[in-house]
Amino acid sequence: MTDYGRILLAGAGSAVLLIGALISQYIGGLAPCPMCIWQRWPHLAAVILALIAVTIGWRFRRAFSGLGGLAALATAGIGLFHAGVEQRWWSGPGTCSAPDHGRLSTEELLAAIETAPLVRCDEIVWQFGLTLAGWNAVMSLGLAALWAWTAYLPSMPQASSSASQ
Repeated sequence: MTDYGRILLAGAGSAVLLIGALISQYIGGLAPCPMCIWQRWPHLAAVILALIAVTIGWRFRRAFSGLGGLAALATAGIGLFHAGVEQRWWSGPGTCSAPDHGRLSTEELLAAIETAPLVRCDEIVWQFGLTLAGWNAVMSLGLAALWAWTAYLPSMPQASSSASQ
């Protein structure tokens, strides 16, 4: 596989995971917690980096691939941390429990509580072997490997017509 193909595959992989998350939210009705949202941003960055690398930034494809790999590792790390929070191996951030309403009056606080949907990071909403966060971590590690392959290993040589002669 060429550098171009690996960059396209890695970018498409992040796009598929991002679209899957949006579909599960808007069509499937699975409301995301704050850590679910955090996992989406690096995927978006990886998609943008892939688009830049295959269009205007081909000369800098190794640099873009390194950055894409870091984005994939970031979402994998957040996913792994989130999976641990879901399994109660460690505590999650306070933002996954309730929003900060320190300066609101009692009436405003009660109104905010009654109207705001609270999605906790430590509740598993879907599981097939691994949770969604766990699957994101595993798949993102695979995408990071694709990015790293392009960033750090030489391109595969193209077959030439003189080689067959």
